[in-house]
Amino acid sequence: MDRSILHVDANSFYASVEMLHHPELAGKPLAVGGDPEARHGIVLTANYIAKRRGVKTGMALWQAKHACPDIVFVPARMDLYLRFSRYLLNIYSDYTDKIQSYGCDEAWLQVDESATIKGDAMKIAREISNRVKRELGITVSIGISWNKIFAKLGSDYKKPDAITEINRENYRQIAWGLPASDLLYVGRRTAPKLAKYGIRTIGDLAQTDPVFLEQQLGKMGLILFAFANGMDDSPVTKEGYDAPIKSIGNSTTTPRDLTCNQDVQIIFQALAESVSARLRKHGFQCKVVGISIRSNDLYHFSRQKKLSEPTNITEEIMAAAFELFQDNYDWRLPIRSLSIRGADLVTDDYPVQLDLFMNEQNRERQKKLDACVDEIRRRFGYFSIQKAFMLKDPALAGLDAMGTHTVHPVGYFG
Repeated sequence: MDRSILHVDANSFYASVEMLHHPELAGKPLAVGGDPEARHGIVLTANYIAKRRGVKTGMALWQAKHACPDIVFVPARMDLYLRFSRYLLNIYSDYTDKIQSYGCDEAWLQVDESATIKGDAMKIAREISNRVKRELGITVSIGISWNKIFAKLGSDYKKPDAITEINRENYRQIAWGLPASDLLYVGRRTAPKLAKYGIRTIGDLAQTDPVFLEQQLGKMGLILFAFANGMDDSPVTKEGYDAPIKSIGNSTTTPRDLTCNQDVQIIFQALAESVSARLRKHGFQCKVVGISIRSNDLYHFSRQKKLSEPTNITEEIMAAAFELFQDNYDWRLPIRSLSIRGADLVTDDYPVQLDLFMNEQNRERQKKLDACVDEIRRRFGYFSIQKAFMLKDPALAGLDAMGTHTVHPVGYFG
């Protein structure tokens, strides 16, 4: 018996959430991203009014302004979008526990085991669509299929606010006529390679000799052949400990070049506080800490390390970051910018094996201390409480790292 899988995609997610919070902008073109005052950066997403006027994701803000002169830019508020992501997951969980997030605005749901109680996949899709509109004020597009790949194609097929079923009877008519670039993992480099051999649609890809595809693309060629033919049997992972995003990070270009370890510690402390606070706010822990360093001649590199156990404790993230720095930087040049990233995220209730050689009582005290600092800053502002050593350099200590951060989506292959 075939599975029943939904792929639910929140339409222009960031922009839709911002429109809810800016009712005065109703009917106007809006884009999220960059610095709306300085007019630099890129478009993360745009509402459909802006999209119809040529604004695209990834476009520089000045290009978006050229395409749509009356566009309104608003800065990204990732904490707000993650909150709405949780609201979406709460709705989905009323229909199944097999939920696999793909970024904070997309998810696969396997619903065939819910059919006797909730109805068939189409009924569930309509209910979810209606509930999201009624309860959250945004819209979703939903694809229905027996596999995850075609379910995602279905959610992309009609937008916004649509439901498309791709089944064994109609997939050749619907999926095979789409451009090969619409298929998951046919990216900007792969699509031209396929086009060179006359493979321009998903149907062309599905009917190409898989041996030839493997010769040209390696193992990915066989994967794409299977995807195009609907031969994806990968499971929809059960709702559990995985976070809907891959990482949370902060970076900053420093007020002046950093010239010693103390300078780096001050900046790292601010960045670690921001990353750990956001992890705690959203109920995540990281299993990997990464840093990026850019010297004043723009030489750049990144390093990361796996932690002994997941954490969202500020001091543990700070210690891991500074250890990476000391192991990998030789101070031949001053430093212009730094970043810290918590990656491989899991939820707060992720089970861990207690370590006989780790002081768990001390870790619990650190968690309580972090919670107190979070609450003080929530009530009185970021600069209401700081570590004393930060004040050794007021210029560097003036960084409010909570004001900017980045999140990264989860990949299909985990």
